[in-house]
Amino acid sequence: MDKKTIKDIEVAGKTVLVRVDFNVPRNKETGEITNDNRIVAALPTLKYLLENGPKAIVLFSHLGKVKTEEDKAKNDLSVVAPRLSELLGVDVKFVNCTRGEELETAVKEAKDGQVILVQNTRYEAGESKNDPELGKYWASLGDVFVEDAFGSVHRAHASTAGIPAHLPSAAGFLVEKEIAYIGKAVSNPERPMVAILGGAKVSDKILVIENLLKIADKVIVGGGMTYTFMKAMGHSIGNSLVEDDRIEVAKEIIAKGGDKLILPV
Repeated sequence: MDKKTIKDIEVAGKTVLVRVDFNVPRNKETGEITNDNRIVAALPTLKYLLENGPKAIVLFSHLGKVKTEEDKAKNDLSVVAPRLSELLGVDVKFVNCTRGEELETAVKEAKDGQVILVQNTRYEAGESKNDPELGKYWASLGDVFVEDAFGSVHRAHASTAGIPAHLPSAAGFLVEKEIAYIGKAVSNPERPMVAILGGAKVSDKILVIENLLKIADKVIVGGGMTYTFMKAMGHSIGNSLVEDDRIEVAKEIIAKGGDKLILPV
């Protein structure tokens, strides 16, 4: 891979900031984690870092969508700390804030590879807007940055794009693995190649769909974004999820795709 990975950077004695993807599914009634796959996926990177003597490892992640105070209450990232501690076999200190003296003190006083989990990044309104001041502030807490949240790297958020704008950065093992896998599938695919895409928004996938239509033999579109395509084709979709401002884009993709593009019946 032509991108820098954690094996290419020095972490000994340093405070390492890591963007992980702990956006885990939870039981709506109890709030308990129902699937810890995303936590498990981060373990190779975190264990490697621990083995190489960092001063501290500071973890950033979002959890759910946060637009109201009620959203904050139900998307509290503290639920992850006990499970992560159990899987890593080390103490994980949860800091119930995203900025300020409590967080700064926890990072400053950390030693011997202390793992610190910061509260949900989306508690900060500037996270999804990639507020430059927020990215700069978070970056000021560490010495190097590791990107290992493969499910979030396509988003230009303060914790994914803002922090690495100010620090030496590298990909973690999860991101490295996924990039290598996708790179092989795109540059030298076995035929026939069928790409299957899901998700709620056409707007998140426009470039992906257009590029895959050039490479794949068939592109199957599923998930919530299906309805934007259906409406673009003149079908009635009731009150299903739709991006009305992407109808024309969907029409263009349908025209370009021809019989390569397959939509649900």
